[in-house]
Amino acid sequence: MENTIAITCHRINTDTICAISTPIGEGGIGIVRISGENSLSIAQNIFLKKGAFKIDAFNLPTFTTHYGHIINPVTKQIIDEVILTVMKAPHTYTREDIVEINCHGGVIPLKLTLELAMKYGARLAAPGEFTKRAFLNGRIDLSQAEAVIDVIRAKTDISLNASITQLTGKLKNEVETLRSNLIDMCAQIEAEIDFPEEEIENLGIAEFEKNIKNILEKICRLLNSFQSGKLLREGIKIAIIGKPNVGKSSLLNIFLNEERAIVTEIPGTTRDTIEEFLNIEGIPVKLIDTAGIRKTENIIEKIGVDKSYTSLSQADLIFLMLDSSADLTNEDEHILEKVLGKKVLILLNKIDLPKKINIEKLKEKAHKITKILEVSAKYGIGIDLLKKEVLSIVMSGEVINTGEILITNIRHKEVLEKSKNSLLHAYNSFKKNMSPEFIALDIRASLNQLGEITGSVTTEDILNRIFDQFCIGK
Repeated sequence: MENTIAITCHRINTDTICAISTPIGEGGIGIVRISGENSLSIAQNIFLKKGAFKIDAFNLPTFTTHYGHIINPVTKQIIDEVILTVMKAPHTYTREDIVEINCHGGVIPLKLTLELAMKYGARLAAPGEFTKRAFLNGRIDLSQAEAVIDVIRAKTDISLNASITQLTGKLKNEVETLRSNLIDMCAQIEAEIDFPEEEIENLGIAEFEKNIKNILEKICRLLNSFQSGKLLREGIKIAIIGKPNVGKSSLLNIFLNEERAIVTEIPGTTRDTIEEFLNIEGIPVKLIDTAGIRKTENIIEKIGVDKSYTSLSQADLIFLMLDSSADLTNEDEHILEKVLGKKVLILLNKIDLPKKINIEKLKEKAHKITKILEVSAKYGIGIDLLKKEVLSIVMSGEVINTGEILITNIRHKEVLEKSKNSLLHAYNSFKKNMSPEFIALDIRASLNQLGEITGSVTTEDILNRIFDQFCIGK
């Protein structure tokens, strides 16, 4: 039986693309990137070296930089003083000729330089098109392309390290090793189909069960890393919930070490949610300060309270703040009822003041919420212990080792699940002594599904969905 693997071919555009690859706004430097067969001719048309000398871009050494000006060839107007970098195929990011123009980081010089590049042979790049070309031209695989956007979006050094591990090709190598083993198994089964008169033992079928179990174990190990990987990639949402004036905004400020939220003695000061990212021992955390929850006739405050309930429902963890210098109120008890069934840490704030809260009554009203911490958001007391408790809850005792391969992408997880299920089906068919053709069919399915991770087997829809997440210019 012929061993075939379905691989979808993708058309590689040969036109030249350009884009501004740095954030728009005022800055020291802004970069216009050009990639494709017209890159060098565009550089010759719009760039003059210092002294008004034209360049022969095609004969310039690769990876060289040149100081001069961007010039409008028609009007002879100087657009900007720039540094131009020439990088020649195939040893570039896209494996195409690339020219990068380092302009002053203002909107107008970048815009005019981009317009000139488009006038002389380039078109505006689509989101992620430079990286898409790197994939289509074989410089990187699809998992590495996806790692590029993870590197850009990394919010902590640990999440950056996990993204870099994938970018260097460790996941690709692991997947390709698994696929190689599956190809060997397909060849083994097909030998049995083609030579049915041979004894099973002679074809090494005794090793088949061992091999399939080994591959399943490795796939399961990758799947088990997803929770840690997802945590590093996306972080967690923590909502600070409580009635007005219990110290929610003060807690946000002490975590950020800055006066991010307005703090007054007037209840209801916070009318909207305030969201900030912070780094707790390498874990990205979105901390959400919410409006105090209470009954109110103020229309604006009502909107804030509604947003607080939304944050409560969407949070991965809730800090429920109570005032330890006062007894429980009906508002406190109402909020306690609302957070049941969620992951909650009860924070008794204002411990710098005389304690009045009835702890036994609180435990009775809190039902299954047993973790209660005492803090002073005003003076920073108990904050280090609170951070350790957050880590304990989030990690559940696990330690993230970023030297290992971590599955951080939901697409990869779904593909691995499919591959595992196909392989389990093949194993069950093998144990039932079913026809080798059925076993081979499931193994091929597992093989192709793994190929979706690296992009050796994929579709245009998948590619578009992935690269549409990128910014223009990357």
